Amino acid sequence: MSKVTVYISSVTSDLERKKHQQKIEMVLSSKKIEHEYVDVTSDHDLLNKMRELAGNPQALPPQIVNGDVYCGDFDAFEEALENENLEGFLKI
Repeated sequence: MSKVTVYISSVTSDLERKKHQQKIEMVLSSKKIEHEYVDVTSDHDLLNKMRELAGNPQALPPQIVNGDVYCGDFDAFEEALENENLEGFLKI
C-alpha cells in the first residue's frame, strides 16, 4: 500500500491555508492513517511535481496524493469527510 502524501507550505501568511493543513494533519493522525508531508516551499521541483500530480499548473498546497495517484485538494478532503468516504478519497 502506498503512503498518503500531503503537499504543504510551511511558509504562508494565509491563515486559512494553515488551518486547512492543520485539519488534514489532525484527521489523518486521529484515524491513524500513515502519511507524510512534503514542504513545497523548500524546493521548486517539489512544487512543480505537486502541480503536475494535481493536473493544475496553479495548484496551491495543501494537495493530497497516494503514491503517484492524485486524491484532491482541501475542499475535496472536506467533502469526503462529510460523506464519510475518507478511505475512498485517499484510495486506501
